Amino acid sequence: MKNPISKERIHDVVGTSLQALRTWKFWKEWVIMTLGMLVAAVAVYYFLVPSKLIIGSISGLSIVVSGILAKFGLAVKVSTVVLGINAILLVLAYFLVGKEFGIKTVYTALILGPLMDVCEKIYPYSRFLTDAGQTSVMGDVWFDLLCFVLLLSASQAILFRINASTGGLDILAKIVNKYLHFDIGASVSVAGAIICCTAFAINPFRMVVIGLIGTWINGLVVDYFTAALNKRKRVCIVSKESEKIRRFIIDDLVRGCSLYEVTGGFSGEKMTEVQVLLTQDEFSALMAFLHEHDIKAFITAGNVSEVYGLWFQHHGPHNKVQG
Repeated sequence: MKNPISKERIHDVVGTSLQALRTWKFWKEWVIMTLGMLVAAVAVYYFLVPSKLIIGSISGLSIVVSGILAKFGLAVKVSTVVLGINAILLVLAYFLVGKEFGIKTVYTALILGPLMDVCEKIYPYSRFLTDAGQTSVMGDVWFDLLCFVLLLSASQAILFRINASTGGLDILAKIVNKYLHFDIGASVSVAGAIICCTAFAINPFRMVVIGLIGTWINGLVVDYFTAALNKRKRVCIVSKESEKIRRFIIDDLVRGCSLYEVTGGFSGEKMTEVQVLLTQDEFSALMAFLHEHDIKAFITAGNVSEVYGLWFQHHGPHNKVQG
């Protein structure tokens, strides 16, 4: 029987990893993941931990676990519990979602706890708590909830876009999204609501309800940010100079397009309609081209929130294919 961990296999894995380290895509995504997790760490440390809000997240579950352990005289930091729970979920991410997602999430999940510790050393949240017994950085639990949801949702949407996540709940949400085909926001809400109910162990009913509301809002905002990041323009152009337009789209924008023969309902004249999917910047460049060359055209444009199939994310007006 062939040894699955042969020297050749290890050599291939190491070679592939070293090759990835030399690519611009790797370093760009590394920066995005690091900054995204810094935003998530700020959201958790400054708005979730002091208020003890249990939003449906692994961070919220970690607060519950830390609180329960404290009742038994065991002082365990929330960041430590986050690290432990994420370690278990990372195994699920690797095998159930995919290697790329799993490996990226290993990095993001492992740096969340340390980044929270960095926030604590640089500027502890206790400095914001000026009054005795105050547990809200913003002075009101609802403002804390809003700040946390907005920051975390933005971080989640950015990381989902590069096939990564903040770890924890996002891993469960991604599994639900992949196998049950729910929207990612709905997946976040469903998984989060289950976790949120664990807050009954340390929080009063009112705080649990606030957490459930926050979890629901979190799912809505994640969907909103995800749609905004993935938005494309579906552009339909009818013109007598369709060939000139087609060449600009292919040669300058480096995009594919579809051509359809259409007949004017009033004039009966046959022309060619050009249909193309563009980013907002590419659409602006196309409109500038039509204006600059005084091309007469009938144009309609609508927003598309998701694109499946062949789509070259990094092509654009300044990224021509050389050949």
